[in-house]
Amino acid sequence: MNLYAIRAIYRFEMARTRRTLMQSIVAPVISTSLYFIVFGSAIGSRIKEVNGVSYGAFIVPGLIMLSLLSQSISNASFGIYFPRFTGTIYELLSAPVSYFEIVISYVGAAATKSVVLGLIILATAGLFVPIQILHPLWMVLFLLLTAVTFSLLGFIIGIWADNFEKLQIVPLLIITPLTFLGGAFYSVDMLPTAWKVITLFNPIVYLISGFRWSFYGLADVHVGVSLAMTAAFLAIFLAITAWIFKTGYRLKT
Repeated sequence: MNLYAIRAIYRFEMARTRRTLMQSIVAPVISTSLYFIVFGSAIGSRIKEVNGVSYGAFIVPGLIMLSLLSQSISNASFGIYFPRFTGTIYELLSAPVSYFEIVISYVGAAATKSVVLGLIILATAGLFVPIQILHPLWMVLFLLLTAVTFSLLGFIIGIWADNFEKLQIVPLLIITPLTFLGGAFYSVDMLPTAWKVITLFNPIVYLISGFRWSFYGLADVHVGVSLAMTAAFLAIFLAITAWIFKTGYRLKT
């Protein structure tokens, strides 16, 4: 394995974050803080507790997951799209760097940024509400798995997209609505029976449920199912990425 190449690409991507600190870190943290102020104050005044947890604390895992999913996709998609846009991707493909090393570099950098952002938002949330993490190791596991999985999805989107507009289609029109409807701000148990069944077809429910369980021991679905769904997403995105490099989809033209 060419560790020098992996380190070079990884450091280049991480340096880009430092150059766009306002967009990469500050803006998501401010947006999340506004969620706490609006939802925590407006809705929290009407919903005191959810399953024994204060509403402000209850929404913390959902807000972290909302930022984690969107930022993982955005970081990875832009990271691989920009070399395609400028044409430098061909220099990378002709270099003595394997496809596996390319994926590790870009996905690893995107996942690192997202995890750091998630931890910053977690620390910011602690300024607004008391937070309890019952299962810290499981919390870190879900955080890492989700970041890597959706960074892979972002990598796939970055290769598929042929303009900057398409980079935002999946995060804005699919992932964000599914996150809002996936129990980020409420428990699935609060829904009527019919809507509860429909909601369980939303894959984001399982991610948020498992992540929230690591905080408070509360889950809409069994934590084992949440972990299995996360692993299934990871396997699917890995298979698609392997197919892309095997066929040269959007890379050789």
